[in-house]
Amino acid sequence: MRFDVMTLFPGLVEGVLGESIIGRARKAGIIELHTHNIRDFSTDKHRKTDDTPFGGGVGMVMSCQPIYDCFMNIKAELPEGKTKVLYMSPKGRTFSHGVARELSEYDNVVILCGHYEGVDQRVIDLIVDDEISIGDYVLTGGEIPACIVIDAVSRLKDGVLSSSECYENESVASGILEYPQYTKPRSFMGLDVPEVLLSGDHKKIDRWRLEEAVKLTRERRPDLLLQHPEIEESLLPKKKKRKYKKTDLEQRDEF
Repeated sequence: MRFDVMTLFPGLVEGVLGESIIGRARKAGIIELHTHNIRDFSTDKHRKTDDTPFGGGVGMVMSCQPIYDCFMNIKAELPEGKTKVLYMSPKGRTFSHGVARELSEYDNVVILCGHYEGVDQRVIDLIVDDEISIGDYVLTGGEIPACIVIDAVSRLKDGVLSSSECYENESVASGILEYPQYTKPRSFMGLDVPEVLLSGDHKKIDRWRLEEAVKLTRERRPDLLLQHPEIEESLLPKKKKRKYKKTDLEQRDEF
């Protein structure tokens, strides 16, 4: 899968996504990441990429020309396949695990990172397919949100993580929050690992993990349980089915 990021600060993106799991996935060729400095495409003699807003107001707005030319350069290099162009914006639809899954189906994802007071609407209308927000707050630029999107989408691709189980059973991805995790030592500062995790009884362990996950979700994110009522219902005692004897069936036929 290929990601192209249009930004004024390519070093910020490279710094975040050049390490750890995503860095290794890039080295292995599973993920491609290309950063493009919008300033390199400015036709202004001072490499200017912004200007004052029409209608007045504070701040500066990123100009159409450098962004559009940057995008056209990327477009000429993109391999064949499904392509999605995103603009990281607090006005966009909220990013979620579902959106990450949706984006993971694309071959190429191009991301525009805004700065200052935003981007001239005309270039958004011309090149952008979707606007994405990572939450109801405003950051200094779109680079960190872009990194979050790329990280979340990349780990859904085969080979990035050791197993699909690594992301299918995690918080939110499974539909609810994840259960508490423990490792050695068995006791730390007077706090012990729950005995059930030491029992070796995997059926009991699975039950405990589900109960803890539902409990945590009920406390912190009850909205998730409303979306997945079947998970909480799975903890309810199973109704005993009545076993009918042959004589019972014969008596019923008499009515």
